[in-house]
Amino acid sequence: MAERDYIGFATLAEQVHRKSVKRGFEFTMMVCGETGLGKSTLINTLFLTELYGQRTVPPVEERIEKTTRIDKKTLDIEEKGVKLRLTIVDTPGFGDAVNCEDSWRVCTQYIDEQFRQYFTDESGLNRRNIQDNRVHCLLYFVPPYGRSLRQMDIELLRRMHKKVNIILVIGKADTLTPKEVKSLKARILEDIETHGIQIYRLPDCDSDEDEAFKRQDRELKASLPFAVVGSNQVMEVAGRKIRCRQYPWGVVDVENSEYSDVGKLRTMLISTHMQDLKDTTRDIHYENFRAQCISQISQHALRERNKLKHESTASNHELTDAERLLLLQKDEEVLIRRMRDMLAEMQEKLETTTTNDAVVDV
Repeated sequence: MAERDYIGFATLAEQVHRKSVKRGFEFTMMVCGETGLGKSTLINTLFLTELYGQRTVPPVEERIEKTTRIDKKTLDIEEKGVKLRLTIVDTPGFGDAVNCEDSWRVCTQYIDEQFRQYFTDESGLNRRNIQDNRVHCLLYFVPPYGRSLRQMDIELLRRMHKKVNIILVIGKADTLTPKEVKSLKARILEDIETHGIQIYRLPDCDSDEDEAFKRQDRELKASLPFAVVGSNQVMEVAGRKIRCRQYPWGVVDVENSEYSDVGKLRTMLISTHMQDLKDTTRDIHYENFRAQCISQISQHALRERNKLKHESTASNHELTDAERLLLLQKDEEVLIRRMRDMLAEMQEKLETTTTNDAVVDV
């Protein structure tokens, strides 16, 4: 293209990039699974941080009446000038009680509360600085000692799969042989298909992607669900520092893809598909919730309108056209006022029930 034919819109991508980097990014991830599967350790391993310290497994007598609660932590990370505000929503106590029938309830309530808060803020007058706390991803840990998914796992996944992007993780995979890992992955995928559970599926590559990216995409899809090994211990082996687990018989490098999918999980979660997880949350899960809210408000408004019409029918049959028009305008004003009162009541109720660390008995 000749210089005189150059318009300049080719720099739009650079403009968007500069603005996005300046604003920073947000990502919220929920971690769910019973105690002792290495959830906190994996988070430290994935993001190369010490967000969680050492935890102890509670004794049996404390787990009889154990309740699931929400523990939210936020971490600001910066890499090569790009800022990420990472929020981890942990669910300590999940699956630890003797009766785990309703362990899923706290998780679904939290996700719905964040959707409701975002919908309320989005519907308000000032939408400039909306805080996005919607959960973009759920890491669900499956124990390595089971033959497949348990009834408790299936129940939670069925309740959650239309609300959030689910990524399945087999915890403490170093307790299994490669053959056992392969067999367990196959049975988990079979159970998901049988029960109609929709986990997060990596989108297909565009035809113009290079061969290396396509090969990486095939490897990630073939690794689902991810079998991981986490560690808080850093050692120097062969002249390089690695995160590893030390046993009497040797050292397990958690980044070694031969027996751990930690590297692949980090690549998918952070390097290649973080934005797609956010887009899927916004375009599918949140839109479904938003459509339900609008439908409920519309139905309520219709009932109020019919009620007002019924109340005014008996008294306006002898009125003039001008008087009927005036009554209709008043009816509209009353309806709008009632809708505003209803939205204010919903907001007040949300503010009184939502806390940073909510504790719910199940």
